[in-house]
This record gives sequence, C-alpha cells and structure tokens, in this order.
Amino acid sequence: MLDLTYRPRRLRTTPAMRALVRETTLQTEDLVYPLFIVPGEGVREPIESLPGQYHLSVDEAVKTAKEAYELGIPGVEIFGLPTYKDEQGSSAWDMNQPVQQAIKAIRETVPNLIVISDVCLCQYTSTGHCGCVEDHEVLNDETLPLLAKVAVSHAKAGAHMVAPSDMMDGRVAVIREALDEEGFTNVSIMSYAAKYASAYYGPFRDAVHSAPEFGDRKGYQMDEANRLEAMREIELDIREGADIIMIKPALSYLDIVREARDNFDYPLAVYNVSGEYAMVKTAAKAGLVDEKRIVLETLLSMKRAGAKIIITYHALDVARWLQEK
Repeated sequence: MLDLTYRPRRLRTTPAMRALVRETTLQTEDLVYPLFIVPGEGVREPIESLPGQYHLSVDEAVKTAKEAYELGIPGVEIFGLPTYKDEQGSSAWDMNQPVQQAIKAIRETVPNLIVISDVCLCQYTSTGHCGCVEDHEVLNDETLPLLAKVAVSHAKAGAHMVAPSDMMDGRVAVIREALDEEGFTNVSIMSYAAKYASAYYGPFRDAVHSAPEFGDRKGYQMDEANRLEAMREIELDIREGADIIMIKPALSYLDIVREARDNFDYPLAVYNVSGEYAMVKTAAKAGLVDEKRIVLETLLSMKRAGAKIIITYHALDVARWLQEK
C-alpha cells in the first residue's frame, strides 16, 4: 500500500501557496546592466549581434543609466570603444575617452546608481588581446601595471567598483595596491575570478570590436574542462583583495557557481554572457520559446545555484516583468 502521508502537491495547489514555500526568488536588486559606450554625441546605434542592445554615446548612456535606476536596478557595468588603439592599449587609461567620461557623467546625473567599470585591455590594444604582446605571446607581469593604471583612471572618474576581466595572474593584488596608494580605499574590486575561454563570448567581441588579431585567449582564460582550478583561482583572488568574485559564463558553469557558493563566504556574481543572451533572443524571435518565461527561469537557476549578483543584458526587461507580478 502506498504511503501518502507526505504529499508534495499540497503545497503546489495555488499561486499563493507556491509563493509561500518558494525557496529561491529573483529580484530587481540582483541585477547589473551592461552598457557599451562609444565616441560621439547622440549615438544610439543597435548592436546587430545583441538584439535590443545599443552602442551609446555618453549622453545616451546617461539616459539609459537613469532608466535602469528608475526601474530599480542597482548598478551598471561600463564597457567601451575608444577613439584610438595602440599596442599597449593606452586609450584604456585616457581620462578623455568615452568610458571615463561616461563614468563621470553617470555619477553626476544618477549619484545613487552603482557604477562598475570593466578593467581590461582587449578593446584598446591593436592586437585585440588583454595584455602586452611580444612575439605573439601575451606577457603577464608587464601587463599588470597597465591594468592598475586603467583601474585608477576609472576610480578618478568616479567608479564605485572596478572589475578586472583580463585573467592575468596577480592583477587583483596590483590593482588593490594602486587604488589604495591613490587614496581610493573605498573603491571595491569585483574580480572575474573564474573566467573560462568560452565560445559564448562571440557577440560581445563583435560589439566591442575585441576579437584577437591572432590566436586565441586560451593561454590566460580558463580551460572549460577544469573545476578544481576555478576554486584555486577564486581563493587566490580573495587573498589578493577581491571584494566580490565572479564566474563567467553563467549558464554552462552553474556547477562551478554552486561549488563556489559552498566553499567561499564572499559575495558571488555571475555574468549571463552575450552568447547566452543572443541564443534566447534568436529562439524567441523564431517563436520557439516564450522569452519572458525562459529568461526568468534561466536567471532564477543562477540564483538557485548560489549567485547573488547577475550581470545580464536582459536586466531592463526583467525589471519590468518583475514589476508586473
């Protein structure tokens, strides 16, 4: 005879009952919205590889940042395209470039919005790599002081948080030291601690024109087969001074997210990357999926795995959908 003393379906009978016992929730406060800043004025140009996203001049970025804040999104992350590139990527720390100008303008217009800046060189170097290059090799230690200069320039512009995404060894420690020496002890670091050499980055590289001129980034980004190495990378970045740790991409690496949550008592972020976003958009446009349902389910899976912060191109839509509930 069946023992039906415990009937799980009793707690699924109505929407109110399901909400009462729901273990994980997705909130607008969990979201960070990426912005792509370009030179010029009055520029709001659709990004073909990222439907619904735009290249924005500083004035237009301010408008979008204000919209995000009014929807309840607590922060934006700034990426950018410079007016010039060279071998060192010196435009990355040029205070007159779009990224620094956007940080400054957003802070002045929306002072309570958290402004996070991406710290890397790939958009700024003529090689498209994330560091200094010699004989087709990306040099680690020679790149570190340049990354520190980028982070300090962002802090001077007003960034609350810098997010090194380059995956050079030791960069968190060098950036923390440089920020502290310049008096920016309250500027926090969100480290791309476990950033994998993923095929999911394609649309992003198109959006910021950062595809490598030669080779790939497997020499510094993580091998997608490795789990234990991710834990070592995260521990290393925490020791070097990271305030928040990030795993990127999110969806295909939720096992890493779960293990990081279980092992480290630090704020945990994930990046719902461009390829993940573009696939949903393409499938939705073809009528193959319900975009709202699949996006909310996908982001909820990231929260359930253990992430608190989700960087996502879906943020504006999600914030509106959550208000509808």
